[in-house]
This record gives sequence, C-alpha cells and structure tokens, in this order.
Amino acid sequence: MASRRLPPGQKAIKKFPVLYEGSIPEFDPQKWDFRVWGLVERPLRLTYDEVRALPTKEVVADVHCVDGWSVLDTRWEGVAPREILKLAGPKPEARFVLVHCDGGYTTNLPLEALLEDNVVLAWRLNGEELSPEHGWPLRLVVPSRYFYKSAKWVRGLELLAQDRPGYWEQRGYHWNADPWKEERFA
Repeated sequence: MASRRLPPGQKAIKKFPVLYEGSIPEFDPQKWDFRVWGLVERPLRLTYDEVRALPTKEVVADVHCVDGWSVLDTRWEGVAPREILKLAGPKPEARFVLVHCDGGYTTNLPLEALLEDNVVLAWRLNGEELSPEHGWPLRLVVPSRYFYKSAKWVRGLELLAQDRPGYWEQRGYHWNADPWKEERFA
C-alpha cells in the first residue's frame, strides 16, 4: 500500500517536477572529472569514462521532496559511492562528506548515509540516461533523505571530520533531512 511508504506530509505523484538552482551546466566529457579529497589516503581524480567503467549498481527507491511530493519506485543506475571511496581509502576520522557540484552547489551528509546500500551516483533513471535537467551526467541519489540531498551535477566528494552545511542547509534547511522525522527545516 502506497500510503505506508509515504512519510508524514508527503503526497505521491507520478512524474518528477524539474527543480534546480542556477543554470544547467555544460558537459564536455573530455574536460569533466570527478574528485575525492579531504580525509582520504589517496585523493582521486577520475575521468567520465573511468567513472562509467566502475561496477554498475541499480537501485529501486522512493524519493521524497521537502516540498511535500514523493515519487515511488524510481529506478536509478550508476555506481555506488562506496566503490569510489574504496579507491580513495577514507581515513578513520572521516565522519562527514560535503558533496560538490557544478555551479557551486553543495550538500552535506554523514558518511554513513553516503555508504547506505541504496545510495548511488546515477547516470540513468527508469532505464534512460538522465536528462541534463535531472542532473546528467551524474546525480547523487540518497533515498533515506529529502531529495535536496540528492544533488545534481555532482563533481566530487570532500571527506571531513566535522559536519559543514551545504547550499540549502545554509539557508535554513535541516542538516540531516530525514523525511520520516519531517526534518525539513533547522
């Protein structure tokens, strides 16, 4: 039953609204890179082809927007962040991650949330390449959090010992963003 899958204050809809801050970035696969830095043993810089060559994962998840809508049974395909972090080797003191995106957008997460089994850095949605409006070439999907944590146009992960607020968190949105606890605003 769909109602059991909806957190408090949410309404199921069929199609994602197209929402984003700023403009859609240009994508040049020859210049694009993905970085991992901060509290890691081996800082990384991967090309788009190297990211796409990593083990692929498919996740079916419900996503919940802080604005009150949810889309059930979305199917995402990409790479699990844990695969990339295996290459970088997080240091023991790394407890948080700041996700960096094109256009200066950032969002923060506990490292344990980024490593959940159903989290993916996605390039496909429901069997098709993501559209630029929905975050192509790479979008983070974190189903356990409100959708503003599922950042579009992701370019890197900075591992941190202390939490730092991202774009929306600096503007009064909740740092943790658990939809089941209705953590919408700070």
